[in-house]
Amino acid sequence: MFRTAWRTVRAHKSRMALTALAVTVGVAFVTGILLFTATVSDALTGSYQQTYTHTDVVIRPDGRGAAAAPDDRLPSLTPADLRRVQGLPEAGGVLAVVSGSTALGCPDGRPAGRGGPARAGNYADSGEGDPRFTFIGGRPPAGGGEIAVDEASAARCGYHVGDTARISVDGPGLTARISGVFTTQAEPAVTAGGSLVLFDTATAQQHFTSPGHYSEFHVKAAPGIPAEQLQQAAERTLPGTVTMTAAFLTRDQQLAAQSTVTGLRTTLLSFAAVALFVSCFLITNTFGMLVAQRARQIGLLRAIGASRRQITRLVLAEAFLVALVASLAGIAVGIGVAQGLRPLASGLGKGGPLPTGGSLSLPAYALVLPLLAGVLTTLVAAWLPARRAARIAPLAALRTALAPAPKSSGRARVLVGILLAGSGVACLLAGPRTDSIQNGAPVVALGAVLAAAGLLALLPMLVAPALAPVRPLLGRAGISARLAIRNSTRNPWRTAAAAASLVIGVSLVTALTMIAAGGLAAANAQSAHVVKADYVVSMQDLTPLSATVEQRLAASSDVTATAAIREAELSINQGRQYALAVPTTAVRDMLRLRLAGGSADAFGGPRVLVTTDDARAYGWTAGSRFNAQLPDGRPAQLTVAGVYESNTLLTGILIDTAVLSSAPDTAKKVLLTTRDHPSAALRLALTHALGDSPALSIDSSDDLARAAADGTNRMLNLLYALLALSVTVAFLGIANTLALSVAERRREIGMLRAIGLTRAGVRAMVRAEAVVIAVFGGVLGTALGVFLGWAGGELIAGHLSGYHHGVPVGRLVVLLLLAALAGLLASLWPARRAARTPVLTAIGTE
Repeated sequence: MFRTAWRTVRAHKSRMALTALAVTVGVAFVTGILLFTATVSDALTGSYQQTYTHTDVVIRPDGRGAAAAPDDRLPSLTPADLRRVQGLPEAGGVLAVVSGSTALGCPDGRPAGRGGPARAGNYADSGEGDPRFTFIGGRPPAGGGEIAVDEASAARCGYHVGDTARISVDGPGLTARISGVFTTQAEPAVTAGGSLVLFDTATAQQHFTSPGHYSEFHVKAAPGIPAEQLQQAAERTLPGTVTMTAAFLTRDQQLAAQSTVTGLRTTLLSFAAVALFVSCFLITNTFGMLVAQRARQIGLLRAIGASRRQITRLVLAEAFLVALVASLAGIAVGIGVAQGLRPLASGLGKGGPLPTGGSLSLPAYALVLPLLAGVLTTLVAAWLPARRAARIAPLAALRTALAPAPKSSGRARVLVGILLAGSGVACLLAGPRTDSIQNGAPVVALGAVLAAAGLLALLPMLVAPALAPVRPLLGRAGISARLAIRNSTRNPWRTAAAAASLVIGVSLVTALTMIAAGGLAAANAQSAHVVKADYVVSMQDLTPLSATVEQRLAASSDVTATAAIREAELSINQGRQYALAVPTTAVRDMLRLRLAGGSADAFGGPRVLVTTDDARAYGWTAGSRFNAQLPDGRPAQLTVAGVYESNTLLTGILIDTAVLSSAPDTAKKVLLTTRDHPSAALRLALTHALGDSPALSIDSSDDLARAAADGTNRMLNLLYALLALSVTVAFLGIANTLALSVAERRREIGMLRAIGLTRAGVRAMVRAEAVVIAVFGGVLGTALGVFLGWAGGELIAGHLSGYHHGVPVGRLVVLLLLAALAGLLASLWPARRAARTPVLTAIGTE
């Protein structure tokens, strides 16, 4: 039977080609994703292993026992702490590290980093240099006006030793001379495409801690001393600090990196799974039609003694051979796909770009799993055709023509389809009523799967009713169109099988389009529509702004008013509650809050605004009073003036800045109004007023709206690109179905040619069939997608302020037109093959 299967595959290799291509595409996608994420994971692991190469124990302040730096900066370690660590007999050397964030700008104003974090630190010269950095040009910085930059950033900006660069630590731009260029393996931000700026220790302390204070100590153990023993000694010496071994920190960072990569891998593999699922329809359809076309051959095998089990094994062996060859080809293609995906790692990580340095990783699981996935998917999809082949009777060998297509729909199939669809609709209606997205999402996902499965089961029964309205229109389009519509309805099983995969792909695209449109509306409502001020100034990395930013803006002749939004923390019921200190005038004149109760005009003094989530958690309504402890320790009785919906700009309790006796110098954002309307010239003037800072974002409400739209559109385009694979496989299925249909109807096409149908007419007939199948699948997919998009939107709308439903009719019409065009393209090869059918040979075929 295996030899027979091999000969059959070789004899029908042209008919198997598109099936093999679909498997190859799916396997290549899976292989590429696994290899890509494995490469990223290995790069992250390697970068974190290099971070603490010269360190055994890391000591950090914990904010309680360690001294706190002034000016509301992070807790830091003191010179006395350094002396005590240096005096430990277990310590062989100590690097006193100062770290923070500093943006480096290129001469043309763009950031030096390639989307990664902008980090900064000190060159900790302990007498023998800093082992973390190797200078390839120049020297370490030696004063407040000097910096050193990493090699990759210098190359991106075209900087050389001695050049002047623009930097920004906490807002305004500064000028510094580049004293040197270095390489390092101790900073993952550089590996991830970010930038790293080095100051001398005194300057770094001035920017990030305070004179004499440090961010952390990197301690090297004395010869023969285990890291654990050094850790215990450091804990006894500095009880108010957090002491960890370098090995522990490395493992912790690697686990965090693995979490990021795992989430990315899961997301990408879900789309690969959709592509393989769509391939199942193509495989089932292909083997089903091949079995029908070879009914006499299979009947002959049964007549000479082949059992049903042997026939089943024969068809499965054919599927196995096709899958094995296609999967091996897919793995080879997938290696190239992984190599091509590596530049796309930028921006995919939650904390910045993902590193992809080094060679491509080739773990065994990334090669074996796609092979198994391709083979098993093909075998599962071919199982039903194999069972049907086993039921072919030996008398089929005596027939002179192919058995007619089944005309009964099957009551069991109808019943199963109705039950699945009904269950799916029930889940889709119940999911949005759950108390959270986390609880509702699985219910909606289950409902989507059940509803899609039910629709696919009922698809053959929907062919005739769905095509009935277009039959009169196509009837006027000529004989080829009339033949096409009759061929489509004559065998609804074949039409449904060809359209099934397209239904899945189009429904996913439609649902995502609807959800993205609602998300865009919510993003606009939560950003641009909240702001009445002309501009919002913030740090690009969302770190705090220095007080200098507001001072410089207020001194500008173009600015009429400024308002700083500062972070604070209140104690309520012995718990910490996040708050924002906002001037009263800003709430009334510069913000447009969406209120669920109360009034923003009542805000001020002890009257605060709270979010809907806080109001629900504490049972507050407009007019409620509660006791709180202010950041300076003073007790206060506060009154809820109103309840607002949190947004991307504001969240937490809004309290009047005047209530706080000592508001922080730093600000989260600065709102400002200007004398003139926002314009490019005005933005340039504000940029100059802030020293041409490479770290600041100066956004108008239109900028915020565009940023929200760009983010949503980028996400949507990425999803479209991933789903394009499954849609492509769907059109391969249409082409394959038409090709097999042409082979099956060879005698019929010859008869049409004999009675006068031209080759152009045959091509037109096949093309029209493809368009009918594509439009049929596209319309049903769009209808299903609109329902799924509505259900998903209902779930999101209950937890995302500003979300509202919308059917992007224009995009959906374009999608249907593209489906029809793609169906037409898919028919070119089958149509040409049908038109070349020899008339006499076809008529003479038994």
